[in-house]
Amino acid sequence: MATRKITFLTDVSLITCIVQRGLGDVIVKAARDAGAQGATINFGRGTGVRERLGALGVTVEVDKEVVNIVVAAEQVDTVFNNIYLAGELDTPGMGFMYVTPLEKAATYIPQEVVKRLQQSQQ
Repeated sequence: MATRKITFLTDVSLITCIVQRGLGDVIVKAARDAGAQGATINFGRGTGVRERLGALGVTVEVDKEVVNIVVAAEQVDTVFNNIYLAGELDTPGMGFMYVTPLEKAATYIPQEVVKRLQQSQQ
C-alpha cells in the first residue's frame, strides 16, 4: 500500500473581501483575471456601518457576500489591487477587504508541480 504524504504550502495568504450581495462573482472574476486559482463565497449579514453611512445619504444593504481567496505570497498585491478596483471599494459602503498570512495550508498538488517547486528552491 502506498504511503500518503501531505504537502504543506507555507508561502500563501488568505484574501477576504466582504461586499454587497450580488457582487461576489465580480470579485471572483477579478481575482481569477489577476492569477488566483479560485475562491469560496459565503453569505452573511452586516451591522453597524449601515446606520452611520445612512446619515451621508448612502444606503448600505445588510446582506453581504464574503469571498475568500488563497493566493501565493507573490500574488497577494496583484490580486488585492485587482479586487479592490473591480469591487469599487473606494466608494463608501461598497465593502471591506483584508489579507491574512497563513502559517500552513494543504490541498492536492500534482507530483510534477511538487518536484518543480523543490527544484526551484535548490
